Amino acid sequence: MPRTRPAYPPEFRRQIVELVRTGRSPEELAKEFEPSAQTIRTWANQDCVDAGERPGLTSDEKEELASTAP
Repeated sequence: MPRTRPAYPPEFRRQIVELVRTGRSPEELAKEFEPSAQTIRTWANQDCVDAGERPGLTSDEKEELASTAP
């Protein structure tokens, strides 16, 4: 399915994730900024994986897999 808008810039994502880490809820941030609460939760969860705080594929591993896929 094609995207309906360009991807959010990495710096914007980092700022939103940092706000989640300070205790603000994804729902609260979704009302203030454009991304949905689910999108913000996804970013925060991936940040935890990338930091080694929870299991899963890191962003780098996902990128590597995507680049080797047919």
